[in-house]
Amino acid sequence: MHRTFSLSTYMRQRFGQRVQKIPLDAGFSCPNRDGTISRQGCVFCNPLGSGSGMRERGLSLTEQWAFWRDIHLGTHGIELYTAYLQSYSNTYGPVEKLAQTLTALDGLPGLKSLALGTRPDCLDAEKLDLLAEQKDALGLAEVVLELGLQSSNNATLTHINRGHDAAVFAEATEAAVARGLNVVAHVMAGLPTSEGREGQEELLATIEYLDALPIHGIKFHNVYVCRGTQLARWFEGGQYVPMTQAEFLENLSEAIMHLDPKIVIHRLNGNPQKGELLAPDWAANMRGMHNAIRAYFKKNDVWQGKKNGAEDGPPEWFSPDFERGRLS
Repeated sequence: MHRTFSLSTYMRQRFGQRVQKIPLDAGFSCPNRDGTISRQGCVFCNPLGSGSGMRERGLSLTEQWAFWRDIHLGTHGIELYTAYLQSYSNTYGPVEKLAQTLTALDGLPGLKSLALGTRPDCLDAEKLDLLAEQKDALGLAEVVLELGLQSSNNATLTHINRGHDAAVFAEATEAAVARGLNVVAHVMAGLPTSEGREGQEELLATIEYLDALPIHGIKFHNVYVCRGTQLARWFEGGQYVPMTQAEFLENLSEAIMHLDPKIVIHRLNGNPQKGELLAPDWAANMRGMHNAIRAYFKKNDVWQGKKNGAEDGPPEWFSPDFERGRLS
C-alpha cells in the first residue's frame, strides 16, 4: 500500500522514469548570516550550511554536474536529472548573479528540471520573472522553489531568529505560483520556543496554514541539534530538549493525516551530515528512521489526507502507475 504521495511517485508519473536530484553549490550566501538581517543565522542552522561543499574545492557547476551524473548514470543508468541549487539561499543577492548561475546550467546533459533552496524574503518580482523566463529558455519541465517556512507561528519564527514572518512565505508562494513556478515548503517538527518547544498543536496549525496555500510539495524535518549552533548552546544549558523518536512519529503521523493528499511529500524526516549531530542520537540513523516511519504508519493505519479529504483510504494517485492526466 502506498500511504503518501511521494516525490518518487510524482516524478515517475510526470516523466515516465526516475529523475535524480544533483546537488549544486553555486556560492550563494544568506541574509541571516552576512549581517543584512543578522550574523547568527537560524538557531538550528549548521554554520557551514547544507550542501556538498564542492565549490570550496574549486569545482564549477559544470564539473559538479559531471561528477554526480557520471556516478548515477554509470551505477544506476539514470538519464534524467533535477539540478538542485542547495547551499544557503540561492536567490539571495543581485539578480545578475542569479542570471549568471542559470546561464551556467544551459546544456547540462540530462537536465530536466530545476530546484532552488532559498528563503521567501529573498524573492522579488524581478527574480521570479527571471526564473519563469529561464524555465522556457532552458527547456525545463519544472522550476521548483524550496522555501523555508519551518512554522506558521510568528512567535516561534522570532524565537528561532528566522528573520521573516509567515505572511512573507504566503506572499512569495502566491507570487511564484502565479508565474508557473512550483513551491515546496520546509516544515520542522519540535522547534524551540520561549516556553520549550512546539508540539502537535503548533505543527497541525502549520499544516492547516499550508493546506490553504497553493504549495506543490512539502519537506518534513525533525529538529536535531547541530554542533556550533545557538540550539546546541540551549541544549547544553538545559533550555531545549529534542523530541523523542516516539514523539516525532506521533506528530508526523498526525501532520500527514491532516495534509492535503494532492501535495507531494519530498521527505518525511531530516538527517544530519556526518559529524554535525549533537542530539538526539536516533536522528543519525537514516535507514532506521525510514523503517520506523513505515512501521508506524502501517501499525497505526496512517495515510496522507486521512483526516483531510481521503477518509476512505489512500487515493489511487499515490501509486507510481497512476496516469497523471486523470489528476486535476
